[in-house]
Amino acid sequence: MHRPTMLLAGGVLVLAAAACAPQPSTTASPSASGSASATCDKAQLPLTAPGKLTIGTDKPAYEPWFKNDDPTSGQGFESAVAYAVAQKLGFTKDEVAWTVVPFDSSFAPGPKKFDFDINQISISPERQKAVDFSEGYYTVKQGVVALNGSKFAGATTLAELKDAKIGVQAGTTALQAVQQVIQPTKDPSVYNQQIDAISALKNKQIDAIVVDLPTAFYVTAAQIDGSKIVGQFAANSGTPEEFGLLFQKGSGLVSCVDKALGDLKSSGELAGIESQWLTGSAGAPELK
Repeated sequence: MHRPTMLLAGGVLVLAAAACAPQPSTTASPSASGSASATCDKAQLPLTAPGKLTIGTDKPAYEPWFKNDDPTSGQGFESAVAYAVAQKLGFTKDEVAWTVVPFDSSFAPGPKKFDFDINQISISPERQKAVDFSEGYYTVKQGVVALNGSKFAGATTLAELKDAKIGVQAGTTALQAVQQVIQPTKDPSVYNQQIDAISALKNKQIDAIVVDLPTAFYVTAAQIDGSKIVGQFAANSGTPEEFGLLFQKGSGLVSCVDKALGDLKSSGELAGIESQWLTGSAGAPELK
């Protein structure tokens, strides 16, 4: 996960974002089995609070994952996913309770005060030592960021980016994606730190940067005034990074949530939620 944190340095707020290194995709907990349907009656679910589905996320809850810092609205990608899962489990909207859970503490070992947490959390073997995850509900894509009005800001296809001078951070999924998918005619400019790539774009030393889409939303909202997400695209190789719903280790709820997610995927509803909130209203069209 690349949820940014803000640090105070010399009186100035600056972004501290982890490098978006490839994360091995993992399968859900072994408890996710074909027996789920036999134990997923709403009345039998092992809940934190009887009769309520308690969902955790951080505050502030950033867009486009949540709308107007309000997880309860059902608007924004992750809020919409959470309520879709809740509905599949048999809960009405007023039977869902939200609780604030700081990002770093969500995957720390120990008891949890939620049934599951949704907060752009990447599934990783290291985190799975302390918590359980559902199947992935979102496969992370790459975002192209450029300055408004620049030569490549209006690109609508990957081919239109081939002559761009693109900046990326070393050791990230973005570098591999640029080389394999965009295949620019000029070698990408590789920076040790993401902030250096951002500075290069601000100073017009490069035409665009490529970062994972969650980071792209933050870059355009908080780091580079007058910038835009040109579009998003998927990597065509390697193990994709996925966000998963997070549970207390050993939670008996995982298999039922996996079943709910499976139903949302097979019906096309999950893809529709992604299209609505991470493509359409978010202004991040698919580049092909």
